[in-house]
Amino acid sequence: MYIDVETFTVNKRFPLTISRGTTTHTENIWVKIQADGIEGWGEASPFGIGNHRQSTPIIKDGLQQVIPKLQPFHPLQRQQIEEVLISAKVPTAAIAAVDLALYDWLGKRVGLPLWQMWGLDRNAIAPISVTIGINTPEGARDRVRNWLEFVDVKILKVKLGSPDGIAADRRMLQAVREAAPTLELYVDANGGWNVENAIAMCNWLADLGIKYVEQPLVRGEEQHLKSVQQSSPLPIFVDESCFHSRDIPLLANCIDGVNIKLMKSGGLTEAIRMVHTARAHGLQVMFGCYSNSTLANTAAAQLAPLADYLDLDSHLNLIDDPFMGATLEQGRLLPNNLPGLGVQQRASVA
Repeated sequence: MYIDVETFTVNKRFPLTISRGTTTHTENIWVKIQADGIEGWGEASPFGIGNHRQSTPIIKDGLQQVIPKLQPFHPLQRQQIEEVLISAKVPTAAIAAVDLALYDWLGKRVGLPLWQMWGLDRNAIAPISVTIGINTPEGARDRVRNWLEFVDVKILKVKLGSPDGIAADRRMLQAVREAAPTLELYVDANGGWNVENAIAMCNWLADLGIKYVEQPLVRGEEQHLKSVQQSSPLPIFVDESCFHSRDIPLLANCIDGVNIKLMKSGGLTEAIRMVHTARAHGLQVMFGCYSNSTLANTAAAQLAPLADYLDLDSHLNLIDDPFMGATLEQGRLLPNNLPGLGVQQRASVA
């Protein structure tokens, strides 16, 4: 098989601030796999969690080093390809890009969208949340209005964990609630609280009708999650603390759910393992994203019927997304009937 790698830059309509910093644009990677006259597409987007950094240069370098080892294989040799990628220790985002391209190739080979190939029900797909980054109360109100102006919003995920402390978090959350009194709200602290503040915030947020709290403690403080969970009236999800299926059994007794992201897991193959592992431990499942374009988020949407919550909104905040695929209908991101991922390149960017 022939593998091609190229980069593309996507710019955010509105900068996104979380507890770890602000993002205005990213340089993502487009992977194309060709064999038997069929081309499959995948995407890698950079991300960083603490000391774990997968920058675009690191991802691209990993891909370029492993491509010569992959080219002798055929796209149907998925098990061998995965073994090569893992043994080469390439970044998980690089593995994800190859994995998505292989699935896209397979769907095109059999002429079916992945959701249908897996026998999933699009009617079971939950609405997605859209994100309100850390901001001033005024800025947060404006951001809510911005979303409401151009998308059919059903749910807001509010980023807390402000460096200014939980008083600032509370002021911002109240501003969001005032700007969207009827919308369902989720909260993601991105590890921005300590144990004491996490417990205080979970109890305060419960009184406001928040649905769940995600990643209250920083990655590396998992031993304290049980204390938070036992004192919280809200379900506790983890994101940064959980990369792979093997992480889930270690966390299962102190959380209520996991946020699965293709770039963390290494693609759809491991994401499916994570879903089944989470369910076997009685946990809920969420799919999330980084600065993905429509390409990677459409890939995640193929598995969306298996999730309780969906946070696949990054492409909606791009002003120059080069792809089109899954569409937002009544708040739900629905994959289409095209084979594979069902993603096409926008003519204006071609």
